[in-house]
Amino acid sequence: MTRILRAAIALAGAAALSLGAVSCGGGGDSGSAQQDDIKIGLLLPESKTTRYEKFDRPYIEEKIRELAPGAQIDYYNAAESATTQQQQVSTALAKGDQVLILDAVDSKSIQSSVQKARDAGVKVVAYDRLAQGPVDAYVSYDNFKVGELQGQALLKALGDKADSGQIVMHNGSPTDPNAAEFKAGAHSVLDGKVKIGKEYDTPNWDPNNANQQMSGAISALGKDSIVGVYSANDGLAAGIATALKASGISVPLTGQDAQLDAIQRILLGTQTITVMKPYKPEADIAATMAVNLAEGKELPESLVPTTAKSGSGQEVPASLLTPIVVDKNNINDTVVKDGLYTVSEICTPAYAAACAEAGLE
Repeated sequence: MTRILRAAIALAGAAALSLGAVSCGGGGDSGSAQQDDIKIGLLLPESKTTRYEKFDRPYIEEKIRELAPGAQIDYYNAAESATTQQQQVSTALAKGDQVLILDAVDSKSIQSSVQKARDAGVKVVAYDRLAQGPVDAYVSYDNFKVGELQGQALLKALGDKADSGQIVMHNGSPTDPNAAEFKAGAHSVLDGKVKIGKEYDTPNWDPNNANQQMSGAISALGKDSIVGVYSANDGLAAGIATALKASGISVPLTGQDAQLDAIQRILLGTQTITVMKPYKPEADIAATMAVNLAEGKELPESLVPTTAKSGSGQEVPASLLTPIVVDKNNINDTVVKDGLYTVSEICTPAYAAACAEAGLE
C-alpha cells in the first residue's frame, strides 16, 4: 500500500471517527470516560517556528472540542527546553490528564517522562516528532520523503551547476528525530551528485545559529564556490538567506513548513522552495487519536494504517501523511487554497510586484 493511499485512508478514518465521536459522545464503550471528564494535555516544543502557535495549537484544540465539547485541555509550550518539557509532563500527570499529545523537544531525554506517563496509566500520542519510550500512537509526515523532496528540488534548481561548486547543508536540531530523517532523505538524493563543502547541525532550530554557520561557511569556502544551500526548514532558511544577502550571494535555497516569510522569500527569489506539511490533517488525526484513547477505545487500523520505529526500539501505531513541495508556480494552489494564508497576507506592499509577476493577485 502506498504512503499516499495510507494517508488518504488515515484522513478518511479520522473523518469517520469524528462523526462517530460527535454523534455517540464519550459513553459509547463500557467503562469509557464521559466527555465532561476527559482531560488532555497538549505539549508543544517551542514558538520560534511560527507553526505551533498559529496553526498546530488552535487546530488541535478546535478538533478536540468538536469531538468532546466538555473536554479539559491543558496547554504547555516548552520554549525549546527539554527540562521544562519534562516538568510540564509531570504537571500534566498531576492534573489528572488522561492523554498527552506530545511534540518532544528532545525525543531521547523525554523517554523517562513517557515511561512515567505509562506507569500512571496515561496514554501518549506523539505529535510530529516520535518520542522515545512506550508511545501509544504517532502522527506525522513521511519525514524521509521531506528530505528527498528537498534534495530533488535543490538538484533541479542547480541544473548544470550541480558539479561546478559546493553546497552547504543545514540539517536542523540534533535532538529532533525528524531532522535525522530529513537529513537521510536529502543525502539519499544528493550524495554523489553534488560536493558538500560544509554540513551543520543547528541546535534548537535557531535561525541566528544558522546565520552564523552560513557566514562561517562563506568565509571558509569562498563566496564564488557556493552553488546552493540545503536548509531543513524555513526558520533556518531565514537566517541563511540573511547571510547570503550580506555576502552578495544568490543561489538555490530550500526550506520546510511553508512559513509566511518563506513564501515571501520564494516570491522574491531568495528562497527556492519550501515543503508544506498541511497542519490541519495532522492536527485533526492527533486530536482524534487523543479523544478515542481518553474514551478508552482502541485505535482502528484506518486511523493508524502503518507503524514507525522509535529511537528506543518501540514499534508504534502510526499515521504518516504525504508532504507537498511549494515553489513560485504553485503558491496559489497550495498555501492559499489550503487556507494557510490569504493573498492579501502574502502580498503586502513590499511583495506586490513579485506577487503580480507570479500571477498571485
